[in-house]
Amino acid sequence: EVQLVESGGGLVQPGGSLTLSCAASGFSFDDYAVGWFRQVPGKDREGVACISAMDGSAYYGDSVWGRFTISKDNAKNTFSLQMNMLKPEDTAIYYCAAGGDTPWVDAYAYDYTGLGTQVTVSS
Repeated sequence: EVQLVESGGGLVQPGGSLTLSCAASGFSFDDYAVGWFRQVPGKDREGVACISAMDGSAYYGDSVWGRFTISKDNAKNTFSLQMNMLKPEDTAIYYCAAGGDTPWVDAYAYDYTGLGTQVTVSS
């Protein structure tokens, strides 16, 4: 059974940093893409970052390019999202996710998602 559990959300001031982590189980990072998307209630999902299982390439949404970094640790079965220079518009529920066909193109393509963690950027 695939399980994904996020941690690390919270309140941060604009310009600050936050790291989200996802503990994964039930699958191999060699088989599934892993990534993060975010969602504000009432709005569509927005793909944030993703690592392809095929070649390890990292993909980022335009709005987070240059500020966020995705990484994974195969030995620990975890992957993380380092978020820097946070803006109020980054406020959302962040979900870690895995699987799917080219989820870096479509954030709704993931097969599995965690329950989400709230990130609030506010002074």
